[in-house]
Amino acid sequence: MKFKRIFTIVLDSVGVGELPDAKAYNDEGADTLGHIAHAVNGLDLPHLKSLGLGNLHPIKGVEPVNHPKANYGKLMEASLGKDTMTGHWEMMGLHIKEPFITFTETGFPDELIEELKSRTGYEVVGNKSASGTEIIDEYGEHHMLTNDMIVYTSADSVLQIAAHEETFGLDNLIKVCEIARDITMKPEWKLGRVIARPFVGAKVGEFKRTSNRKDYALKPFEPTVLDSLKNAQLDVISIGKIVDIFDQEGITEYQKTKSNFDGMEKTIEIVKNKDFTGLCFVNLVDFDALWGHRRNPKGYAEELEIFDKQLGELLPHLKADDLLILTSDHGNDPTHHGTDHTREYIFQIVYSPSLEGNKQLEVADTFASIGATIADNFEVELPKHGRSYLKDYQ
Repeated sequence: MKFKRIFTIVLDSVGVGELPDAKAYNDEGADTLGHIAHAVNGLDLPHLKSLGLGNLHPIKGVEPVNHPKANYGKLMEASLGKDTMTGHWEMMGLHIKEPFITFTETGFPDELIEELKSRTGYEVVGNKSASGTEIIDEYGEHHMLTNDMIVYTSADSVLQIAAHEETFGLDNLIKVCEIARDITMKPEWKLGRVIARPFVGAKVGEFKRTSNRKDYALKPFEPTVLDSLKNAQLDVISIGKIVDIFDQEGITEYQKTKSNFDGMEKTIEIVKNKDFTGLCFVNLVDFDALWGHRRNPKGYAEELEIFDKQLGELLPHLKADDLLILTSDHGNDPTHHGTDHTREYIFQIVYSPSLEGNKQLEVADTFASIGATIADNFEVELPKHGRSYLKDYQ
């Protein structure tokens, strides 16, 4: 074991340019990071710049540096799909040969909705792909009067049910989501996740989602690197929605988060004060949920700059036997057509005070190389896919 603690932080949806097969996904020309920088006339990311972000990809305002502090490179997605679960599962060693079912364009089939209504006893409104906050504004008042469930989806393989915590009840929302999860285990409707989305407020303009969200995810179809670490009595700490993406498999402890800022604050606290051996796995979802899907490059840029400042707070506290891996899980170019994810390369920026840095890593042919590297470091079973970059860091 070379590194005692590994921190893997996923900047959800921060892609770095179209993959060779982007045309098959209607994503030709996508470039999340490059297009955001161009749209706002340059990004101010001094800490990411010092680590080599501008060396691995052209980004207005983030120029290459002569001696990056980190090693850096890109990874290709081998699995079919471009969603959150596919990206994270592949990162930890899996290969998804059949993409998860989505209903982004059409909404859910009538047969699914009718079964949901029959088994829950409630009517349904919505049934379309929508922003979670916008659909609550659209149907929230109606829902409070009728108890009709607000059902919607997104670019991911997901069925979400929004309901008012006080008038509908949190326990009741959990109950109907459990029924929805059972229904969507059928092969023709097998979604990656069902999510309970509780909210509060009295009228449009006052509605706010609460932190009592609950996810019902599919379990990974094979053991992942997380399972290998846990089985070896190592720590696997989830920050943010990692615990939901893996349906708690391979996780030894977790902390939920309210925002990217909160997620980074919790991660910084662990870096500074928690002695552990293993992996701290972090997802920062706001890049994707708040800005990518809503096609807001300005908001996305501001979120990146806030992250960079917090990264500057984190870096000085890393120890010689700590390793930081910054990466992503897919793209979500806010200048691209539609509101879907985009099929892009992701990046890996790898830093430790004990590494010299300044090395461009070979492009990986699968995200699983991140998991393989982590497994290699802790001398646990390597995944079937991906290769370790551990020796390349030297």
